[in-house]
This record gives sequence, structure tokens and C-alpha cells, in this order.
Amino acid sequence: MTENTIISVTGETSYDIAVGRGLTSDQDMLLSALGSGVSQVLIVHPVSLREVAENLREELSGTLTALLAEIPDAEAGKRIEVASFCWQVLGQSDFTRTDAIIGLGGGAVTDLAGFVAATWLRGIRYVNIPTTVLGMVDASVGGKTAINTAEGKNLVGAFYAPRAVLCDLDLLDTLPRNELLAGFAEIVKCGFIGDEEILQILEADVDRATDPQSHEFRRVIELSIGIKARVVSEDFTEQGQREILNYGHTLGHAIEHAERYQWRHGAAISVGMMFAAELSRMTQNLPDEIVERHRRILSSLTLPTEYPAGRWNTLLATMRRDKKARGSMLRFIVLNGIASPTTINVPDTSVLFAAYQEVAN
Repeated sequence: MTENTIISVTGETSYDIAVGRGLTSDQDMLLSALGSGVSQVLIVHPVSLREVAENLREELSGTLTALLAEIPDAEAGKRIEVASFCWQVLGQSDFTRTDAIIGLGGGAVTDLAGFVAATWLRGIRYVNIPTTVLGMVDASVGGKTAINTAEGKNLVGAFYAPRAVLCDLDLLDTLPRNELLAGFAEIVKCGFIGDEEILQILEADVDRATDPQSHEFRRVIELSIGIKARVVSEDFTEQGQREILNYGHTLGHAIEHAERYQWRHGAAISVGMMFAAELSRMTQNLPDEIVERHRRILSSLTLPTEYPAGRWNTLLATMRRDKKARGSMLRFIVLNGIASPTTINVPDTSVLFAAYQEVAN
């Protein structure tokens, strides 16, 4: 059996991220992740992972009481009504501060589970078990928890670190191909903001890089997690450095909202990165070749790089409510070069419109 890789988040909140195979069927690993003193655990999972959740419950039930809370798939699960349902289960089951929550699922599930953990009794421990590429390299790591509102994505939430993250690669073997590729948008992002090796692996052989059984696949997963772990170790509550992880996300989140969350997150972020690259060319003199490298790599993953021209006003209105905005000033992560991100304030929306025209169809 291949050994597990342990990646640590340090700083004001410290925990380990384990990457390997068979983690969710390893009772010792699960109990170690939860820590001592836990007598009850609530496994929050989507409908599509009912069987996986039941197997996990059985793995834990010999040692502690494990309960299941089934929630809607994807962004439909990140609503206040769903959080309220979870709070009800916790209350009826007499969960105390020594009990725990497990978020089993993609990024939406771990966001919701973490938010419920952060708010129940002002904070109980939780463990993330991401089951998607997106969840492993982004959502489950870093302690950003949130739910959506009618006004936008992730507007209500808390910074609240998990006790551990278990990235069981076995859970990706049956992931639908389009969902797996959508998750690679966040991996591409990590390549452009933090480590060119990721881009080189994708360019060398995109089929091997996206094959869950390959060494290259595991390598880009681990490199991406490592980049996020380093950034959040330095800036847990996004006071500065952590903002670079939002490369492509300002427009991407606006697209998700405009599409009523029917677009996959990775697809929206792909267009958002293309927009950010064009904005970088206009404001930072990012070389044409790096902009085209975005388009080439994202297209090789069958991810979109364009969005309808007539949607700009709607997108701009949503971006004004983005968490990074400061008053009337919009803020964007742009690139000076590969692995050289920076934040800019944009008082004049005409430059944003010009960048959008480059990705409009």
C-alpha cells in the first residue's frame, strides 16, 4: 500500500491533511482524526453519497455513536434551511462541545458542515472528508465555512478550522469525468499563482494528469493542497496573502450566481481565470503567452473560457457585493507573472468591461 502523505497547516490554527488510499476504511485513522473524548459524531453527506456515508457510519459505530444527516447535493445544500435542519439533529441528539461533525462530500458539503460546526455551541470540532477534486484541493482546506444567500455566494460564514482533513483518493475513482475535470480548475489556479510544476504536468500529458490512478494525478493534488496549506498558514482570516487564492473567483462567483448555481464551480472559475488573465494583461502587462497558456490548458481540460457578452451588467452588480470589495472599490487578484499574484483595486469599471470583452462570446 502506498504511504499516506501528510501536509500540515500551521500558524494560529494547526491541523494535518492526509492524502492516500483507504483512509475512510481505516478506523484508527478516523478516530485519530476526530481526537479523544468524542462520544457522538454527525456525518453530513449528500444524497448521492448515501452508501459511502453508511459504510463510514458502520466503521465508526463500534467505538462511538455515529448519526447521518442527508442534505441536498451541491449548492442546494448550502442554505440556511439546511443548516437549521442540521442544528435540529444536533439538538435532538444532545450534542455537546466534546462531540464532532464529519463533512463527507464535495466543497458545498464541507462548507456547510464546517459552518454548522462553527455555530453549534459556538464551535465544536469537525473533520472534512472531501470526495471531489475540488473539495480536496480547495474547499476542505483552510477553514472557510459558509452558506449562500439570495444575494450571493458565501456571504454568511465563519473562519473555523477543521481538526483534520482526510483526502481518500479511493473516493475519486468513480467520480464522473466531467465533475473530475471541473475540479481541475482549482488545480490550474494553484499552478498559475503558486507552482509552475502543476502547469508543466498538465501540459506534458493531460490524460495521465487527470487519471485518478496515476502518479501525476496524485502529484498535482498534493502540490495544490501544499500551496493552499502554506498560504492559509500565513493568513488564516484573509487579511492579506490569502486573497491570492481567489484568483478567478470574483467573476467566477458572479457567473455561478447568474446561472443560479447550475454551472459547476470549476466551469465558472475557469471563465473567471481567463478574465483575470486578460485583466492582468491590461493592468500588469502580463505577457500574451501566459494569457494564451491559460486558454490552452483550460481548453485541454474541456473547461469553458468564454461567457455571453450580454451578461456584463448583471455580473458587475453581483461583483459589487463580493467579499473582497471595499466600499465602492472592486478588488481583483491579478498576475505579474507565473507564481507572482497581486491584488489591485479597480475604481474605473471601464477596464473591467474591456477585459470582459476578451472573454465574451
